[in-house]
Amino acid sequence: MPLPHIPPDTYTYTNAPEQHPNFILGNLQILFWLFFRPTALRNYLKQIFETLEIETNTTSRLLLRLRIQVYLVLPFLINLILGLTLWRLEQSVENILLWVAWGVAWSVWLHMGLILIALRMTLLQLEWFVASVLVVGITLSVMFGVSWGFMWSVLVIVLPLGALAFFGKFSWSWFFSVVTFSLVLGIVLRFVFSVPVLIVPSTFTLLRMGLTLIVFLIVLLLGLGALMGKVSWGMFLILAFSLVLASPLLVLGLGLPMSGIGATINLWRPAIFYPFVTLCNSLLYQFDKQRTDNKTILRWHSAFWDELQYIPLIGLDKHLILVIERNPVEGQAAVEYLNNSHQRWAAQAAQIELDIRGLERCANVEAIRNAHRNLTTSELGNPLNTLLSIFSHISQDVDAALNQQSIYNQRQALNTVTNLLNAQLREITRSSNDYAPRLYPIAQSWLNIITIHIKELVKATELEQEIDSPYINGKPITLEQEIFTGRDDIGLRIEQLLLDRRRPPLLLYGQRRMGKTSLLNNIGKLLPNNIIPMFVDLQGAPSSASDHAGFLYNLARDMEKSAKKQGLTLPSLAREVLQSDPFTYFDEWLDKVEQALDQNTALLALDEFEVLDNAIAKGRFDEQDILGMLRHLIQHRPRFKVLLAGSHTIEEYQRWASYLINVQVVHISYLKEAEARQLIEHPVKDFTLRYEPNAVERVLQLTRCHPFLVQLLCAEIIVLKNEQDPSMRRLATLADVEAAIPEALQSGGFFFADIQNNQVDATGQAILRFIAAQGEGAIVSRQTLLQQFPDVNITFSLLLQRELIEEVDDGYGFQVELIRRWFA
Repeated sequence: MPLPHIPPDTYTYTNAPEQHPNFILGNLQILFWLFFRPTALRNYLKQIFETLEIETNTTSRLLLRLRIQVYLVLPFLINLILGLTLWRLEQSVENILLWVAWGVAWSVWLHMGLILIALRMTLLQLEWFVASVLVVGITLSVMFGVSWGFMWSVLVIVLPLGALAFFGKFSWSWFFSVVTFSLVLGIVLRFVFSVPVLIVPSTFTLLRMGLTLIVFLIVLLLGLGALMGKVSWGMFLILAFSLVLASPLLVLGLGLPMSGIGATINLWRPAIFYPFVTLCNSLLYQFDKQRTDNKTILRWHSAFWDELQYIPLIGLDKHLILVIERNPVEGQAAVEYLNNSHQRWAAQAAQIELDIRGLERCANVEAIRNAHRNLTTSELGNPLNTLLSIFSHISQDVDAALNQQSIYNQRQALNTVTNLLNAQLREITRSSNDYAPRLYPIAQSWLNIITIHIKELVKATELEQEIDSPYINGKPITLEQEIFTGRDDIGLRIEQLLLDRRRPPLLLYGQRRMGKTSLLNNIGKLLPNNIIPMFVDLQGAPSSASDHAGFLYNLARDMEKSAKKQGLTLPSLAREVLQSDPFTYFDEWLDKVEQALDQNTALLALDEFEVLDNAIAKGRFDEQDILGMLRHLIQHRPRFKVLLAGSHTIEEYQRWASYLINVQVVHISYLKEAEARQLIEHPVKDFTLRYEPNAVERVLQLTRCHPFLVQLLCAEIIVLKNEQDPSMRRLATLADVEAAIPEALQSGGFFFADIQNNQVDATGQAILRFIAAQGEGAIVSRQTLLQQFPDVNITFSLLLQRELIEEVDDGYGFQVELIRRWFA
């Protein structure tokens, strides 16, 4: 079937092309497919034979068409050519009719005995035979073949020639001579067709073709000799039937050598054709180069009609590049076809060239940030994967940098990219790949473009005297970002638990946006060097995998990436290895990881474990396999420590509690006041905004040192200050803090809406609104709340657990003023 997005003129680029609607051309097309495109022929026959059990008009029409072509059209073409040849040789009408009549008989049994079986063997691709029934099969086949040959000789030879003799077109002596000759010839050749019916089919067709040719020529010569009176009819009959008896010897003596030639046709035929098709292909390329429109004649290239050509076709890659640049849709169809052929090298070479040209055309940071979206060579498994992946990663990093909200963060991220690119330039220089000299100037050009863009950002900031905002809202802080602050106490607590000889699993528990993922990204800064964090985000590829092999592959890949950031290179794990027995091969991979660790300890940090639990609940993964594997790792691999992170306790997920025994909880909550002050006043080095003391105190009151809310409010304060006159821009006052509150509530709406919609039920929302309505700092007594909301002790417990409210004396109030204002 043609590809869905490909226009009709690219049907050539498929292994299932449509047959020509014309009977004669379609018949010749089948013969062409038999020798040059057997895959196309096989697909065409499957379309017929695999649907015979379903009676449809389409199936009946296709089968009828095939029968007409085999039984009528091709015999007609053969005998038409024969008749025209005899007429051209000035033969008499009697001789022409005689030869054509004989040719019709020969053509019919040839097609029935050779072409159809060859087609069937092409379809089935059978490579077996049953020795136990060989003798019986041969006997039955011979009997059927002889009778079938006799019947066709009578129908096609006797009746037509008898009618001609009756009307006096030639003598009855000629009639009886031709009939005798045809009957004997038909019986002999049908016998030859029938004997090897149970031999291995791929060999069977070739043997029969060779033997048929030999027997045909001998009997033909004897028959002509009898007709011309050179050989008596008695001698003709004796010799003809002697051939029948000697056919096994003919198979061994003459058939096998000719069969060897036929068996190796796919080896010598492409070599013989190669000079001619190379010349034709070169002419096609030159014609396409001279065209000025977007149409091409690539479909006539021999790579698309001779699938058996195994010798690389010179110039095919250049022709592909020309077509892809002129007509991308047709070019992509051609590449997809060639990827599954002997000429896949050309598709690979063309794609490499196009990728490199695309990298060379990157003239600014916008082009660089989009370059990774157009790199497709990695899909072809070519030797450039390592080098091209460098440019793909750089492009993705530039894209991520330019997506940062503040100019400061863009500069910081781009500086990291330039450092990485400088290191990769050394890698390219040391590479022995043939393309390395061509890729080095591209990398150097990219480095210059990014460096110039960083300078432009600096100039823009100085010109406008804007305050760079280092704050990051809604995204975890990565290892490269300077703004990560505090959490020393949590790092110390984790280090102490990791030294516990009982090796308990850890749970980093805290409410959403408390900085769990940011802590895991930067935990390497808080732990000793002999502890190697391996961070895995279960919200990403691991939990979205479709099976265990995909889960373990993505888990290993994330572990490898994280360890590399800490300076440790882990062995890679190929996805194909995991397909047959995923957990066994993953366990063997862990053995290699332990060897790479040497005396170090691996901290496997699994963030958002609730997502994995959801995948297990949906049945995508087996609970016992996944959680059992984690339990086995904890108990039997002392070099590994496991840390889960989430906004729920293990008790809330009973399936985990039964596998992970003695889980130690590390609670992450608000920043310490000193840490929050540092985040407000000195988030990064050379921060230019200064705060009045009462302004800092107000930020602390509004946020209660909540890390996300501190960054949210401070980011809005910077936005507000950048809109003011430069003379008052660098000092934040209490009025500025109050003015930034409405903007913070709006820009952080996703955070507050998540609390309202996902963390509390309708009763909880009602309680929060009631308390919020009482004003800032209000404490509502428990008695008052029970009067308004009776029998809600469970809801109170949930609100306390979510750290939304706190118990003060005999009442309740909001923990964070900004959250209260949202509900108010």
